[in-house]
Amino acid sequence: MSTSPTTDAAGEPGPLLGPADIRELAAALGVRPTKQRGQNFVIDANTVRRIVRTAGVRPDDVVVEIGPGLGSLTLALLEVADRVIAVEIDDVLAGALPATVGARLPERADRFALVHSDALRVTELPGPAPTALVANLPYNVAVPVLLHMLATFPTIERTLVMVQAEVADRLAAPPGSKVYGVPSVKAAWYAEVKRAGSIGRNVFWPAPNVDSGLVSLVRRAEPLATGASREEVFAVVDAAFAQRRKTLRAALAGWAGSAAAAEAALVAAGVSPQARGESLTVEEFARIAEAKSTIQGGGL
Repeated sequence: MSTSPTTDAAGEPGPLLGPADIRELAAALGVRPTKQRGQNFVIDANTVRRIVRTAGVRPDDVVVEIGPGLGSLTLALLEVADRVIAVEIDDVLAGALPATVGARLPERADRFALVHSDALRVTELPGPAPTALVANLPYNVAVPVLLHMLATFPTIERTLVMVQAEVADRLAAPPGSKVYGVPSVKAAWYAEVKRAGSIGRNVFWPAPNVDSGLVSLVRRAEPLATGASREEVFAVVDAAFAQRRKTLRAALAGWAGSAAAAEAALVAAGVSPQARGESLTVEEFARIAEAKSTIQGGGL
């Protein structure tokens, strides 16, 4: 297994992985990227540098990375951040990553930690609390993983994820957009969300059949002002988009107990019963959840 350094953008020797390094590492480990886990390894050093730069990673950051794979982005993060915690589900990849870090960035190896687990099951991380999340997320679990991490680790202030372009569009979509939906609203509960760039197919191995996009999420300085819990608000969101072609009066009938009860909550929240979920902000969904609780509690 080669540990020879790649060269950086200026032609100087560097620790990052290039296309030949990735293929050599994969061959040595007997790794073949699987569609089941959505594995597409980044083979371009300039792309991972761009991701770290776009993420605004600082020298005092504790960064959590999901699905590090062979370590392309991990090494770029370690060059800049104070600490990097990588969460990897794959047995072979998890077993190999510490050795790759040790060989290519030995002076930073003590600032790296590996969690061998399914990211959706992670509830705690070793060392200081994470301040940033940076990851190339498999498209098949991107949204659940992102929302789980934001919910579980409130200290994560800044997030930059690379996801399938279609998923990036959904996450960053504003109310009224054709692709605005459950992921858009739930992400907005936690953070200000925006598209932060596009990534071509040729920087991956194997090259995917879809383009990728970068999504930036900056956590709200103050949680959304509402008397409703996150679970209550998300229940409204799920109900509204389960039948997105219907008016909210009809779509929320099951959630509220009846169409009349749904209408009462909507009117109390200042939302038209004839509106559709795709036109509402996360604040309006929160008002609907709060109104139902107030009505049921006898406050209205």
